[in-house]
Amino acid sequence: MKKFTIIIAIFIATGISAQTNYQTGMQKAFGLWEKGNTTEASQLFERIASVEKDNWLPSYYAATLEILGSFGLKDEAVLKAKLTKAQEFLDTAKSISKNNPEIIITQALLNLGYIAFDGQKYGMTLSGANNQLYAQALAISPNNPRVILGNAEWNMGSARFFGKSTKPYCDEIKRAIELGKKEEIDIEFYPKFMLERAESVLKLCQG
Repeated sequence: MKKFTIIIAIFIATGISAQTNYQTGMQKAFGLWEKGNTTEASQLFERIASVEKDNWLPSYYAATLEILGSFGLKDEAVLKAKLTKAQEFLDTAKSISKNNPEIIITQALLNLGYIAFDGQKYGMTLSGANNQLYAQALAISPNNPRVILGNAEWNMGSARFFGKSTKPYCDEIKRAIELGKKEEIDIEFYPKFMLERAESVLKLCQG
């Protein structure tokens, strides 16, 4: 009986240690990101993902960092390398969590990385794909503030490109902000609504 109790205790301690390792690793990765060490942060998220094979969040964040790092690049080869790597991370996240609106809108952000680099080359095919992605995400999670904001921003960008007013999308941004303020998330490290960024987007919309 004593031996059985010891085995149970070791099992529980191992479980706690594994959970703590995940939490510590994720917190460290976010800390690196906050300090601007995005390459190190992405590499750490990737290492965590290699261990947490049933958890989509580390791969999701590794992809997000690679995508964000693609904006403003001037070398297409470097851009493709970053976005190809990001796509691999996203594909891993998709395989773990199917029809996940957070992953779907991040795919749209990845596509935007290509479009922002060369709209003439990539816009024709990827713009239509993004319209479908946002429609899909909204159908799955119509009250998700990140999905609503992302869709409104995408539509605003299209409106500017065609010389149209962005004001029709202001109400959607306001709705995203209200939903974001009320949102309660009980999953650790789940993507949060960026209120300050949403408010800055709203100012651009009203301007």
